[in-house]
Amino acid sequence: MTDTVDCVVIGAGVVGLAIARACALQGWETVLVEAENAIGTGTSSRNSEVIHAGIYYPQGSLKARLCVQGKQRLYAYCDEKGVPYERCGKFIVATHEGQLDALRAIRAAAEANGVDDLRWLERGEAQARERALHCVAALESPSTGIVDSHGLMLALQGDFEAAGGMLAFCSPVTGGVTQAGQPILLKVGGEEPMELCARRVINSAGLYAQQVAASIDGIPVGSIAPGRYAKGNYYSLSGASPFSRLIYPIPEEGGLGVHLTIDLGHQARFGPDVEWIDTIDYTVDPSRSAKFYEAIRSYWPDLPDGALQPGYAGIRPKLAGASDFLIQDAREHGVRGLVNLYGIESPGLTASLAIAEEVVARLNGEAW
Repeated sequence: MTDTVDCVVIGAGVVGLAIARACALQGWETVLVEAENAIGTGTSSRNSEVIHAGIYYPQGSLKARLCVQGKQRLYAYCDEKGVPYERCGKFIVATHEGQLDALRAIRAAAEANGVDDLRWLERGEAQARERALHCVAALESPSTGIVDSHGLMLALQGDFEAAGGMLAFCSPVTGGVTQAGQPILLKVGGEEPMELCARRVINSAGLYAQQVAASIDGIPVGSIAPGRYAKGNYYSLSGASPFSRLIYPIPEEGGLGVHLTIDLGHQARFGPDVEWIDTIDYTVDPSRSAKFYEAIRSYWPDLPDGALQPGYAGIRPKLAGASDFLIQDAREHGVRGLVNLYGIESPGLTASLAIAEEVVARLNGEAW
């Protein structure tokens, strides 16, 4: 006889962990299944670890709403659980006069999203505070920060398990069936998969969310949002960082530009760039450094030759033809109890707790 549980969450990245925690705290018997042998081995561990303010996203978008809400919840959660973070702030910089209108548009977008703490800095003030910086103006975002992403994920895992949740590693979802009026049946595991039935299923498989959805009979093929992989390469800086906060250029297509971030040890790294790929590959090509030097020297002209070393790469699950998060429930695909999450890229880490609240609210809104 196949076991039936209240909820199965697929994918133990930061968003899956936050959702599983929220489901378990509802009192639902929840199983979190992860294809790898540890939490957060994909996008969640290959990013800038930035707590975003909610600046760039179109007004009314899920990214805008959930980032602003999530930032507040994330800082409070880190305080409560002792997760290391630093509210270091960031500058978004215009490096020449032709970028000033774009910088003003960013400020307007941020204000429309409820981010009301940005400050416009003229060249003199910005450079007085960051002496290595070249710019003609900057926006200061004091609520931007950095977080120990692994510490955050461990805290979420601890809450989930303390609430009675069960986490199963090396447990990929290889198929399933949906039937009207019946729990969703999933095939979980490798060579000898087990069957698991759930009244609620949340597909938070990140880079593999479309693949998981396509493996489950009964999910309309047309509802599966086509995705793209955007690889982001990072380079580390040898030597001490000349900056005390994050430095971001004007955004580019597909990303926020090659920006400078610092970790909690104040080591500097640069990235990500945008490299469109068809297969998952985390290799950093050293030859890409030439473009990094050019991009970075637009705001840090004194970057020494030979100072950049290949670091790591991450891959963002983009949606073809769309830039927002896509959180699908039965209203979109017609399968009761199922939520598919597509395109959960940046600011997914910042928004993780708010995304979890959104998913639980949608499931609670269904008639049971």
